[in-house]
Amino acid sequence: MRQAGLFGLSDHLKRLSAHGDPLEELSRIIDFETFHPVLVAALAYGDGAKGGRPPYDPVAMLKVLILAAQNNVSDARMEYLIRDRLSWLRFLGFDLGAATPDANTIRLFREKLTEAGALDALFTDFDRQLKERGYLAMGGQIVDATLVAAPKQRNTEPEKAAIKAGKVAADIWPDEPARAAQKDTDARWTLKFAKGRPAADGKPQIDIAIPSFGYKSSIAICRAFGFIRKGKVTDGARFDGRMLRDVVTSDNTASDVWADTAYRSQANEKWLKAQGRVSRIHRKKPRGKPMPDHVRRGNATKSKVRARVEHVFAQQKAKMGLFIRTIGIKRAEAKITLANLAYNMNRLIFHERRAAMG
Repeated sequence: MRQAGLFGLSDHLKRLSAHGDPLEELSRIIDFETFHPVLVAALAYGDGAKGGRPPYDPVAMLKVLILAAQNNVSDARMEYLIRDRLSWLRFLGFDLGAATPDANTIRLFREKLTEAGALDALFTDFDRQLKERGYLAMGGQIVDATLVAAPKQRNTEPEKAAIKAGKVAADIWPDEPARAAQKDTDARWTLKFAKGRPAADGKPQIDIAIPSFGYKSSIAICRAFGFIRKGKVTDGARFDGRMLRDVVTSDNTASDVWADTAYRSQANEKWLKAQGRVSRIHRKKPRGKPMPDHVRRGNATKSKVRARVEHVFAQQKAKMGLFIRTIGIKRAEAKITLANLAYNMNRLIFHERRAAMG
């Protein structure tokens, strides 16, 4: 076996940089050290007087969570990839051959941030950084929701009824603790509707109802830059229209709010008006009547703006592979909040790269 040269590692990293290591660009554009105060306040580490191995640098651990969100890998897989990929080691600031966080350390770090409510604080802090760099919430906001899938649960009818009644897993399966630990009683089934193909005989197409299980991610993005400005996680069966008030922000410089027909109701229209917001929500087709031409044209115009939010979900699901592997809504909130933060970081890189080119 050929022995590695003294400068082999350094030369290899230089070649990685020469080919455009995306993590170097991430480190250059995102100042991760600005998150340090929020992390330290949330983690409340001791002074080391009791001994033991000191904890890993919290900023490095946050980078671990961002990498996991960008690539949708489990904690066990992260443990391996950190050791395996030189570009990841360099990004995280770990030396080759030195100790790196294992799966349990990564999980405990994320759960400690979750319990302290620090992930929402980190997301808010990064939004503040965006505004300080000139990326204000402008142009109005676009609201939408998507279902984030979770492992499907196979339960009996009595078990389903107990879950709907609000019972926790330990109460439903008191004699089977191992089984209860693997049961998610917070996620819910819902129906996703997809457009079917037109029939060969010319009859109108019929929407296809697809049963889906998981959680719902509701977001509002700014029209000007496409950043996620606010998000909310619920069970998958929560009606989209009920989440409008939870995600519409008050700091957008324009008053317009775009959303699809699920968000249109008298209550929502009245609330938007009271907030000084202008509704650009799609209008519904009159029941039993054809869609009036002026309403159809108005919806088509709104769709050109509203469709931008679909790009967010497409990137999170297709490129980042967003999927809930954990159990319980708190962990699902952590997973989706980190995915939203990672998306905003990628979006900032896009804008900074475009500004540098022109």
